Amino acid sequence: MTSASLQMTPSESRRLARFLGWVSLGLGAAEVLAPRRLARALGMEGNEHLLQLYGAREIASGVAILTTESAASVWSRVGGDALDVGTLALQLRRDNPKRGNVALALAAVGGITMLDWACAQALTDDARRRNGHASEAA
Repeated sequence: MTSASLQMTPSESRRLARFLGWVSLGLGAAEVLAPRRLARALGMEGNEHLLQLYGAREIASGVAILTTESAASVWSRVGGDALDVGTLALQLRRDNPKRGNVALALAAVGGITMLDWACAQALTDDARRRNGHASEAA
């Protein structure tokens, strides 16, 4: 997805970033506080500690986004999305009776990844424009 495919004003991209920050906090809290339930739903029993680590990552991303609204903080979500996709993809194996849930989770992560990417790109483009104008004025 390129920045041309989803045009956002700086205000819109910061608003989306805040929304994504809250999403990170909510998802992270669920992963940290209810890893067994999530592991069971995805057929990932025995990986509760991994889910808690992913939750801590989500919370850190959420805090960074809400305190800075920077492109780097939203790009951290994109990196986390890549880890999530990889981890979930490994759970699509035939012997996982919960692979239908995994497929739904992958679809959800895919959708949020597109939002994360678009927001991070918009914030990056906005920062470049601001820096470009600042250097032209000097």
